[in-house]
Amino acid sequence: MSKAAELAALIGSQTALSNRNLIINGAMQVAQRGTSATGIGGTGDTYKVLDRFRYGLNGGDATAGRFTASQAAITDLPGFGFAHKLDCTTADTSIAAGEAFTIQQRIEGQNLQQLAKGTSSAKAVTVSFYAKGTAKKYMLEIQDAENSRIIQQQFDVTTSWQRFSITFPGDTSGTVANDNAVGLYLNMWLHGGSTYSSGTYNASTWKAQSNADRAAGIDSFFSSTDNELFITGVQMELGEQATPFEHRSFADELARCQRYYFRINYNGDNNYFAAGGVYTTTAAMAMLPLPVEMRAAPTAIDQSGTAAHYGSWGNGATQVCSAVPAIRGSSSKTTCAIDLTFSSLNSATGTYNYRIVNASGYIGVSAEL
Repeated sequence: MSKAAELAALIGSQTALSNRNLIINGAMQVAQRGTSATGIGGTGDTYKVLDRFRYGLNGGDATAGRFTASQAAITDLPGFGFAHKLDCTTADTSIAAGEAFTIQQRIEGQNLQQLAKGTSSAKAVTVSFYAKGTAKKYMLEIQDAENSRIIQQQFDVTTSWQRFSITFPGDTSGTVANDNAVGLYLNMWLHGGSTYSSGTYNASTWKAQSNADRAAGIDSFFSSTDNELFITGVQMELGEQATPFEHRSFADELARCQRYYFRINYNGDNNYFAAGGVYTTTAAMAMLPLPVEMRAAPTAIDQSGTAAHYGSWGNGATQVCSAVPAIRGSSSKTTCAIDLTFSSLNSATGTYNYRIVNASGYIGVSAEL
């Protein structure tokens, strides 16, 4: 696209020139949990690799197929350095009725008010993204989380990069609450059993949610271990025209992601993550300041599951924990209180520094939708 055409697209879109992308981490820059994960598919919905992109695996009916996900460095799509790569590692050709596999981003209702959904002034929205991989037909879906409504459009991936641009009309039914709960889901359906695929495909038409229609007519990502898929440049914006992808700095994208998840990984022997006090010879509390205000106060610690990966330094001594760190109920959107347990500290009073002492250790807190 020429510079003149890009400018014309932006002006013609009748939307803001910045902060127009409703999707966070669309260029796949941020991967706080790690740059790859294997054996995904045997459990329910989960975040594994790229921040804000959730794998929908339908709980107890999780697919028999397995895949590896990674933040893949790419050089064959100018303007983008990373893609979300999926690689099928276990095929699933005997598909149970309730199986489902989607890539999903959940969007807060308070970020969707400009769509005027559920009113006579409801606005169209355009979703665009780049994809390549094994030739397959998949489904893009916007799902209204509050009013059980959906709209869909199939798309055909080929072995070459394509930019897909799909415009969905405004929905005059079902308002979205102006709060920090899920307002809409953006779903890419890659696999579905008969519960989700035995119905009718209606292109770009808002309707009451019928599960049987949601994956109607698509192929299965799990049909062969030869299957792979690359996705990047995901954008969702107000209006009937896709504008050039809104690139944001890594720092800006990271801060947006940290509203939902924040993680500290091991970074050497002096990897202190917080300071706090001890109140018995076996119990301490650390106060971890959060880099941005989170969507909600976190309620659980994401950690490695091994107590000896965490420890303290204070009063001239170092010690390791006897239980894994746990979140304290007094945590807030800006500060996380963490309980730490020891076999025996060298003092029942004083200020201690708390650290990750093993390369496998990490501390993460979540306010994910």
